[in-house]
Amino acid sequence: MKPRPFDYVQADTAEEAVALLAEYGDEARVLAGGQSLVPMLNLRLIDPQVLIDISRIKDLDAIRDLGDKIEVGAAVTQNKLMAWAELKQKLPLVAAALPYVGHFQTRNKGTVCGSIAHADPSSELPLALAVSGGEVVLRSARGERVLAAAAFQQDMLTTAREADELVTAVRFPVMAGQGVGFHELARRHGDFAIIAVAAVVAKDKTIRVGVGGMAGKPAVRSVNGDAAAAISAWAEELEGYEDLHATAALRRDMFRKLGPHVIAQARKGHTGGQA
Repeated sequence: MKPRPFDYVQADTAEEAVALLAEYGDEARVLAGGQSLVPMLNLRLIDPQVLIDISRIKDLDAIRDLGDKIEVGAAVTQNKLMAWAELKQKLPLVAAALPYVGHFQTRNKGTVCGSIAHADPSSELPLALAVSGGEVVLRSARGERVLAAAAFQQDMLTTAREADELVTAVRFPVMAGQGVGFHELARRHGDFAIIAVAAVVAKDKTIRVGVGGMAGKPAVRSVNGDAAAAISAWAEELEGYEDLHATAALRRDMFRKLGPHVIAQARKGHTGGQA
């Protein structure tokens, strides 16, 4: 299938994009990399009146070191962030997760902010943002607001972004020297994870753990003491969901196996991969 006719506007500035969103509201969609948007257009799951292309806005195509946070602009591609020289030192959890986001070709176009704005519950970047305690920056004609990751992603493909708001950046806390762990299970490399688990050892030695693919949004909590017992109890609380890839019970069992392993990785300061 192909999309129904729509208007296309290439915005030159964030202000222009925001003005267009104020004008069109729910009838507009923002195009940055298009790796999720274009398939949805082709399948006619969405039917916008206008596409607002922000991919060439220079102010949004920047990685900024704010001291205690790293700000990633809305036009920054996943491969551009992967190539950033300080990524592994300052954002080790993101460095561990990024190689398993799609494939090299899709990462050349797909953006970091686009993945987070799409809010797929099995996606790696929303999980990394949630576990690290990151933020999403939104701008509209009414002003700018900053939401914590937990407040931004509300459910499957559902966020707190208003129709007239543009996601201009996401901010990850600097995690230099902190141990991290990341592991996911997927049918093939580059597929969305059946489940993904991420962990960070905080400065106070508590461990912040998150799991994706078990609910409508990443589930995050602090884990102390016996990791296996804590994860097993948590798995029982998670309802999970069923699809053609796995049952809810299988997802819970995967979490019981992967959770302690990822926590051990974080404690050792090692990062993981994909099975």
